[in-house]
Amino acid sequence: MNEFFTLMKPELMLTCIIFVLLLTKLGRGVNNRLLLPIIQNLLLLNLVAGFFFNAEGSLFDGMYHTTRLIVFEKGLLNFSLYVISLMFAGWMGKTDHLAEFFMLMLSALLGLDFLISSGNFLMFFIALELATIPLAAMANFDLEKRMSSEAAMKMILSSAFSSGILLFGISLLYGATGTLSFSALPALLDGSALQVLAFVFLVTAFAFKLSVVPFHLWTADVYEGSPIAATSFLSVVSKGAIAFVFIAALYKIFQPMQDTWYDMVALLAVVTMITGNLFALRQQNIKRFLAFSSIAQVGFILVGITANAPEGTSAVVYFVLVYTLSNLAAFGIAAAVAAQTGKERIDDLKGMYSTNPLLSWILALSLFSLAGIPPTAGFFGKLFLITAGASKANYGFILIAALNMIVSLYYYLRVIRAVFMDKNDRPLEKIHLLPSTKFALFICVAGIVLLGVFSWTYDYIQSLN
Repeated sequence: MNEFFTLMKPELMLTCIIFVLLLTKLGRGVNNRLLLPIIQNLLLLNLVAGFFFNAEGSLFDGMYHTTRLIVFEKGLLNFSLYVISLMFAGWMGKTDHLAEFFMLMLSALLGLDFLISSGNFLMFFIALELATIPLAAMANFDLEKRMSSEAAMKMILSSAFSSGILLFGISLLYGATGTLSFSALPALLDGSALQVLAFVFLVTAFAFKLSVVPFHLWTADVYEGSPIAATSFLSVVSKGAIAFVFIAALYKIFQPMQDTWYDMVALLAVVTMITGNLFALRQQNIKRFLAFSSIAQVGFILVGITANAPEGTSAVVYFVLVYTLSNLAAFGIAAAVAAQTGKERIDDLKGMYSTNPLLSWILALSLFSLAGIPPTAGFFGKLFLITAGASKANYGFILIAALNMIVSLYYYLRVIRAVFMDKNDRPLEKIHLLPSTKFALFICVAGIVLLGVFSWTYDYIQSLN
């Protein structure tokens, strides 16, 4: 019993918080002004608890397992959720269904935690559904906006389609091997036609969740229509967790088929980087801009995954950490501008530096990091990904990745030029931030700067492999 509570501590903590919110909602209810700080403190407690009394092991005959790296990955997701609760406190404080929104978000995170710890495809599929269904409800949380309902509908349809593909792939894999256990599968994979077909279906399902081209068509519309807190969760928490699971599946389960999946992942990486960059060039809405930016970033994650080595895992986990800080800072600025002025277009940011110099610099720093400009942490994140991808000596592939980094500079610098250099007779008014939002932005900025200066974070992640 002690082993059960120790190994499943992250999931049990989230479950307790969900029940606290549920009991709060079933009772007389609590005013948002009081409830939001309580939730933030509970999330902070959950984050801090993740650093203590951790252990490695498995439960339920190997269906659930945890390692030091998995504990770190779950801690990163907990950290992201805590920062989101601080960053978008302004929007959350105004909604009439604050407890419900956090119950949905925590349920999705609970599913992602189980997904990362899955040791069997049966548990994997159930955890994925637990993580996916609340996301559609979160996308529809701006009930008075038609775009929010459209975003939820597209999210539901794409999720249902990808879940069907995943289930079909799992069925084929079970038919070909006779087992769903992650530990037993590698010894049974021989690269037969049926196994390759099953693998293609599985990769397709992952590609939907990660917004890999050509399975990305839902991303920009869902990002634009969803509340920005839900968009941020989709962008950093959901994608980060799926990236962790995808790389673990390729390296551990499908290791015997590496010759098959290397070419497939490399091709998807190239197409995703190019498509994400080309579409980001022509975006005006800031949320759609960040959506296509995130698609291009997924392409770089796939570059690191092709390494098929511990360096690939370390590079991906480090990059997800850096990407989380950079993306949340950019979304935080966009949310603050939209909440106070109602403006979401890049052209609306022209001349922003004249009235909001501090916010302008924070936005610039986050975009510099996303672009991979030194000395920000984003530069080292992409450097580690490309270095890991270069381990196969496929230099043409790495050259394409490097050229895509150069292309991405243009559209990131286009936003920065609008903020700092373009003239505007009617620039944005002075943007006022809540103290919690300021604190969240400080965390992101400090992380972007310090992770780019100190190397111990990457070394620590590498030691967990």
